[in-house]
Amino acid sequence: MDKAEILSRVDHTLLRQDADWEQIRMLCDDGIRYGTASVCIPPSYVRQAAEYLGGRLAVCTVIGFPNGYSTTGIKVFEAADAIANGADEIDMVINIGWVKDKKYDDILSEIKAVKTACDGKILKVIIETCLLTQEEKIKMCNIVSESGADFIKTSTGFSKGGATLDDIKLFKANVAPHVGIKAAGGVQTTEDAIAFIKAGASRIGSSRIAKAVYESR
Repeated sequence: MDKAEILSRVDHTLLRQDADWEQIRMLCDDGIRYGTASVCIPPSYVRQAAEYLGGRLAVCTVIGFPNGYSTTGIKVFEAADAIANGADEIDMVINIGWVKDKKYDDILSEIKAVKTACDGKILKVIIETCLLTQEEKIKMCNIVSESGADFIKTSTGFSKGGATLDDIKLFKANVAPHVGIKAAGGVQTTEDAIAFIKAGASRIGSSRIAKAVYESR
């Protein structure tokens, strides 16, 4: 697997609370240079980044991030606003409490509503695997598969754990064929990226991996 193939699967990410425009701009420049799939940035910088990039690179942003417990109406508004500002991809966080309460119909309805607000753009659903049981992860694979979302994603990177190879393998065994898999949180080396891709990940979300792969020999 060559560097270009790995980099084409990376969402080059900067979601720190203290990220400023100069850092976002540099992330965009690096994403273009590295040939990443997208840059993943805070919603407040989407319009500025989309104007700066001028279509040279996809802009991804996050909704209901990082906790997932805002109301469905808020998430729908956030998604529609991000799309209006120029976002090409949306990564939304599910309501983890609803998983624990087994409010599966509510979760499905929420994902569908956000997908509608995406107006045909890519939607990735973050289920925060470190907070779920195996049974809950499998249930979420089924719900995401039914929802019309484009990807299932492991983690926000803001909770107590990130992506694991076991979770990617679990996703691969339980999502529908049309659902992509995104590994995020703790993917740091070229070796990590290759291992996750071989396990079934079609996207990698990371703040570090793009530079590591680009500069590797």
